[in-house]
Amino acid sequence: MTDVNSALALIRRGADEVLIEAELAEKLKSGRPLRVKAGFDPTAPDLHLGHTVLINKLRHFQELGHQILFLIGDFTGMIGDPSGKNATRPPLSREQIMENARTYQEQVFKILDPARTEICFNSAWMNDLGAAGMIRLASHNTVARMLERDDFARRYAGNQPIAIHEFLYPLCQGYDSVAMKADVELGGTDQKFNLLMGRELQKHYGQAPQCVVMMPLLEGLDGVNKMSKSLGNYIGIAEPAREIFGKVMSVSDTLMWRYYELLSFLPSAGIAQLRADIEAGRNPRDVKVLLAQELVARFHGQAAAEDALRDFEARFQRGAIPDQLPEVHVQVGEGLVITQVLKQAGLTGSTSEAMRMIEQGGVRLNGERVEDKGLVLSAGATVVLQVGKRKFASVVLA
Repeated sequence: MTDVNSALALIRRGADEVLIEAELAEKLKSGRPLRVKAGFDPTAPDLHLGHTVLINKLRHFQELGHQILFLIGDFTGMIGDPSGKNATRPPLSREQIMENARTYQEQVFKILDPARTEICFNSAWMNDLGAAGMIRLASHNTVARMLERDDFARRYAGNQPIAIHEFLYPLCQGYDSVAMKADVELGGTDQKFNLLMGRELQKHYGQAPQCVVMMPLLEGLDGVNKMSKSLGNYIGIAEPAREIFGKVMSVSDTLMWRYYELLSFLPSAGIAQLRADIEAGRNPRDVKVLLAQELVARFHGQAAAEDALRDFEARFQRGAIPDQLPEVHVQVGEGLVITQVLKQAGLTGSTSEAMRMIEQGGVRLNGERVEDKGLVLSAGATVVLQVGKRKFASVVLA
């Protein structure tokens, strides 16, 4: 266990809000390992870097000597979390949930220490709660209180339906904290209402209320929207090593620092030194390479990171893609064929020229030769397009 001030500094790193910090300091002063909870509804079979922002913070707590409670919401996943949604989220089947949960466990241990991580399923206590218990739980809150939550309030004001079972979700998440006797709960900024519900229910059940650490939602490759598979602006942690490497290298120099703060395990002092190096004239691409290598090594091992670097250098640097590329924004809507993208980006004078260049093998997407003239590019990503030997552009697909 480190001293309290150092521990708080690490916990604060990248966090959007810590509630209540004075209470957390007192818990840390006790010297006992804290029970640190984070819940994940297994709504998709694989994780992306946006998910790992929270998992990285769990790793920080492990480094400070605390016990991680990684909660898989197999019960609440069958309700469907409405947080941040403008419509009811469809529930998952039991079979989908358990398959997704299995892959979650495989992936999170690329970051967390299994010896200090307890995997929990909330069906273990929610199934036993029963109908009577659920009604008693529901009695602890009012409809007016539920409608204070932003997404419920928006839907109610907009005459969009809110199913009764959706009101149960924050109550169930709060009850998880009671059942797990959590000292701290982590969540995204869109989870504030649910996280604070845990504090209120713990007080009702005679427990010391948990502290809350809220982490920001990571921007995707476009630098605007949160990282999301549906937007296509994500980096999946199960993607091939060279795909992760190339996508990290495609982020803007500004977004790179955001990724360093939330995704890197480099100490803050080390990141500050890298900033100073760039101010002194170091190429930002070199610093981005270090981040790409770190992330690839985390999910695929050091050897894969070194191979990905060699591949990147062979395709991009030795292939003479310039350090400074013109940035072009192209509106692609729900998807646009690459010939249209090339024309709108100004890399070809017409779609027929784009087709001809593809046929001749003269078009590359992120260093790879394009052979499909019907390839559709989706919004939410930034790609490097090359036509011939001298025309390049960093194209932001919006």
